[in-house]
Amino acid sequence: MHILISGSLAYDYIMDFPDSFKNHILPDQIHILNVCFVVDTLEKNLGGCAGNIGYTMKLLDADPIIFSPLGKDAIDYLEYFKKLGLNTNYIPISKNKNTSSAHITTDKDDNQIIAYYNGAGDEATDMNVKDIKEKIDFAIISPTKKESMIKHAKECFDLQIPFCFDPSHQLPAFTPQELMATIGQAKFYIANDYELKLTEEKTGWSKEELLDHVEVLITTLGEKGSVIATKDQIFEIKPCPPDSIEDPTGAGDAYRAGFFTAYTRGLDYQTCGQVGSVASTYAIEHYGTQNHTFTLKEFSDRYKNTYEETIDLKM
Repeated sequence: MHILISGSLAYDYIMDFPDSFKNHILPDQIHILNVCFVVDTLEKNLGGCAGNIGYTMKLLDADPIIFSPLGKDAIDYLEYFKKLGLNTNYIPISKNKNTSSAHITTDKDDNQIIAYYNGAGDEATDMNVKDIKEKIDFAIISPTKKESMIKHAKECFDLQIPFCFDPSHQLPAFTPQELMATIGQAKFYIANDYELKLTEEKTGWSKEELLDHVEVLITTLGEKGSVIATKDQIFEIKPCPPDSIEDPTGAGDAYRAGFFTAYTRGLDYQTCGQVGSVASTYAIEHYGTQNHTFTLKEFSDRYKNTYEETIDLKM
């Protein structure tokens, strides 16, 4: 089964500032702000929602098709994907722009200053779902340029490809009309509890009314687990306890990878949510969004230890 992932591919430059931003910003002089934060660590990681989801899906022996452009500096990412055995046939390379990148500086109080360059991501609007030769069984429309998300969602709807709409941090970019129209085309809608409240405010729909427009509503709750709702049932998913918490970044993407890999293998919603929970825990235990690893046996053993039931994730 092929799972299409429309979303961002990016390089993440993660920096740690060993002091507090507040000690270097004068509130009464903010109109002439000119500061330099000397960082003591700098790490380059591979990221972007499509890349993160695709990475964990591949660990679960799924067959994702990443549908997103890279820039003229793509060599590191492409070689990495090929080493993993990921399909790179639908990752066009921009001739003029660099790959999307996030420059993230975190101070000792865990405050962050982020500069994001969309770069080659702007060219996702030139990509067409109908150009994919493989049969797509399911799609995930994850965060990237808003216009690309709207376009690829509409194309999936027209081609009768069921998909999950996952606006995440791009949610504020959507007008109420755009948000309602795209939700109405999707089979699944996924959001964390804050994003769900924002969705309700923007659309004017309650959780119950959202289920008049999508078949399944997934709410992720961080350390409290997740809730999967249909019109007829509610599944409360308890979290898989992490051995350590190294970095929560990317946990949501890993959850999506686990959930929808299980879904495309015909498993019930309770099991899908639990698979998502285990996958997200592996991400939490490692710094960065694509540095965790596991075998299917290790994953299955951890699933059994957490939920006291066996699972077979093999196709």
